[in-house]
Amino acid sequence: MASPRRKTRTQRTTPTLKTPQGDDSLVRLQKVLASAGFGSRRHCEEFIQSGRVTVDGKTVVELGQRVDPAKQKIQLDGETVNVEKKVYYVLNKPTGFLCTHSDPAGRRRVIDLFPKAKQRLFTVGRLDENSEGLILVTNDGEFANRLAHPRYRVSRVYEVQVAGIPTPDILRQMREGLRFSEGYFRVDRARRVRVKGKTAVLQLTLNQGRNREIRRLLARLGHKVMKLRRIQFGPIKLGKVNLGEHRTLTPHEVKQLEALLETKRDTRSSRPPRKHAAPAKGKRTAPAKSAAPEKGKRPSPAKGKGAPAAKKRPQQKATKSRRR
Repeated sequence: MASPRRKTRTQRTTPTLKTPQGDDSLVRLQKVLASAGFGSRRHCEEFIQSGRVTVDGKTVVELGQRVDPAKQKIQLDGETVNVEKKVYYVLNKPTGFLCTHSDPAGRRRVIDLFPKAKQRLFTVGRLDENSEGLILVTNDGEFANRLAHPRYRVSRVYEVQVAGIPTPDILRQMREGLRFSEGYFRVDRARRVRVKGKTAVLQLTLNQGRNREIRRLLARLGHKVMKLRRIQFGPIKLGKVNLGEHRTLTPHEVKQLEALLETKRDTRSSRPPRKHAAPAKGKRTAPAKSAAPEKGKRPSPAKGKGAPAAKKRPQQKATKSRRR
């Protein structure tokens, strides 16, 4: 007698998106969105998982999907994602311009210094409105986010003219750092370049930039900033770019920045985990001192050998209440 066939359960699989052939042209979807300037790669992953991204009209919710941005139609919230040729500029920013993509008050922006084009440009980090000097501008959103991220610690060099003549002790305090509400503000290097009458020009190097960090740090030490100018960002120097003008980064300079990011990432991944300091062998910790007795109270006797035992008070037997 033939044995009955067992019913096998069929596993449901989510439909995979068809991508063009040729692995060289395929890029992860979240990387395409980040490069187009829609946010960091982590934010773009959240866009995908929330069902806001479509490829060729189909919603993609799983990470790791590879696409060909040149042949496939990618949309975020119905807006087509255009992949453009990457451009990288060095701008000598004048004062009075904001490092933002949009300003409700209609103030002048850094991107207004570039001719109007279809490219969506971003500044790498920020320089406040009253500061001038070197700032990188690009349409590569992911590249800009990585360069500006504090974990990569890309060095920034500034020339700062201050009121008064800072002493060596003042420069030492700037290197050691001062506490503010956001944490410690400090510079990595500080030196006095020259003296102009009752003012001095300093060269300061930072590995990360916080909001008005240099101005607040010097103000705390009694020296008002009169002029602040950034002259270098990583390996890129301002050079002879005139105020308000820009130049295109050379391919060698772009490779220098990419190599810098890779070096910083490898350095972080190779760091050993922090170890908590163990107490030294053979050393005993000193016993804690007992608090002094309050006035009018006798100190309680110490427990142990030789100490008189405390007398116990006799417990009173509870009397039963009479029933009425």
